[in-house]
Amino acid sequence: MRPIPSKSASVSLCDDPKSDLEQLIKNIAPDKIFVLADEHTFRHCFNFIKDVKGVSAERTCRINAGDDFKNIESLSSVWRFLSERGATRHSLLINLGGGMPCDLGGFAAATYKRGIPFINIPTTLLSMVDASVGGKTGINFNGFKNEIGAFRQAEMVLIYTPFLNTLDQHNLLSGYAEMIKHALIDKPEALDRLLKITLSDISSDKLSALVAESVLVKDRYVDSDPLEGGIRKALNLGHTVGHAFESLSMKKGRPVLHGFAVAWGMIVELRMAENKLGFPSSVRKKVEDYINKLYGFHPFGESDFEDLYALMLHDKKNIGERINFTLLDKVGEPVINVDCSKEEIKTALSL
Repeated sequence: MRPIPSKSASVSLCDDPKSDLEQLIKNIAPDKIFVLADEHTFRHCFNFIKDVKGVSAERTCRINAGDDFKNIESLSSVWRFLSERGATRHSLLINLGGGMPCDLGGFAAATYKRGIPFINIPTTLLSMVDASVGGKTGINFNGFKNEIGAFRQAEMVLIYTPFLNTLDQHNLLSGYAEMIKHALIDKPEALDRLLKITLSDISSDKLSALVAESVLVKDRYVDSDPLEGGIRKALNLGHTVGHAFESLSMKKGRPVLHGFAVAWGMIVELRMAENKLGFPSSVRKKVEDYINKLYGFHPFGESDFEDLYALMLHDKKNIGERINFTLLDKVGEPVINVDCSKEEIKTALSL
């Protein structure tokens, strides 16, 4: 293991998943080991850890893949699986997968018998740089994204970048959107470096070198504000609008990947930052052109605005009837809790 110098959590780059996981398990000394995987990660990634002592297919809970299954029914099935197989407060849950298994599995571990230890082994770029790190766990509920959850840190996040070789281009792009966000809240040099990456460069080999750097940006914000009472909200750049895009796409039965929704959300929120805070027009245009080239244009029209606005009104960061946005004064200088009117939001959406 090669520890990433994270302050808020234990995160390591992994060279050998089997031996590194065995060492971790030895340190934790659980009475039983359980694994949570979705149908894809079980098929493509379980082989990497199946020979670890204590790990078995029989104690691996397999759930359906996709964010539309990040719900109370899937959560109940994990609780039931643990209970029926005798998991105790001294058992260990290993979450093997992308953002959905890491979020749902972390919440299952945080709540089962009031909390059991868990390890995240992220298998997608999105989960490596975002979902598995930072201690947020949860599920979607009643049509709203990440509506129910808890803050609970994993015992360890093991990042094995060769898992990126199992991803298609769309899923690599989904994770890359969070890396763009991290660069926007980090510094101009980081953003300039990412904006020089072309579609053909978005490959597992070329992105793996940037994973640790992106994780450290998130870690800096999490360490200074673990429970998101203040500046950690900077990590929500693009997410207020992005979550509305994502939730509405699920309601329409045409779900989009999280990173695509966030990329489109960043365009809208950078326009709002330009109109409200004077974010540089030239930088906004450069980022917008880059995102449109990689992700295409968002598939929503003017008739969707009221639904999108209603979803934004339900955002967890809001206070009363105010929709709180994270915007940017300039690259690397986020401004949290920015209240924008309905008309300002509609203007920025340009539906």
